[in-house]
Amino acid sequence: MKETIKLIAVLTIICLGAGMLLAVVNSVTADPIRRAERAEKMAAISRVLPPHDNSPDESVCRVVDQQVPWTFYVATAAGQYAGAAVETVSEKGYGGAVSVMVGFNKGGEVQAVEILKQKETPGLGAKITEQFFKQGFSGRSIRTTNWAVRKDGGDIDHITAATISSRAVVEAVAQACRVYLLNEIEVARTAAQNLGPQAGKKQ
Repeated sequence: MKETIKLIAVLTIICLGAGMLLAVVNSVTADPIRRAERAEKMAAISRVLPPHDNSPDESVCRVVDQQVPWTFYVATAAGQYAGAAVETVSEKGYGGAVSVMVGFNKGGEVQAVEILKQKETPGLGAKITEQFFKQGFSGRSIRTTNWAVRKDGGDIDHITAATISSRAVVEAVAQACRVYLLNEIEVARTAAQNLGPQAGKKQ
């Protein structure tokens, strides 16, 4: 009996120690991980936007669509609205959710896309991160493009043997385009508000 109690006590101490160690490790690594994720996100925003001279993360427009919050990062150049970027997600990837950063220019086109997170199959679906696929979205009109892969009668080339992954990215981009179109005036107004009296003036 005494040996059993002793064994339980030892195991309890070990578990408590392991729990405390995990808590310490988490507290030490949580902030660096958050900072790294934010830096990666800010870099993606910069890559998908047209040339700009402001800090888009300091000029944001928040909207709600179908009870889902969206945050647009607004870019300006020489006192003019230049475009916006927004993160969008499709849950229909082969390996789960696919997160995409989409950039728009003031001409009503997709400027560029970046894949933020994905768990697709290496060598197949994971090719959605490669430039040859992403560049298929750049320059496309957000109003007239048929946002579907060609296999489904749309305008976007899909990756061979990775149609599901391709569809997920297209769905995510299509969602972003729809929400942007519904809120385009509000997004542009955010740029003007942040520019203050310089809005609309060329520098």
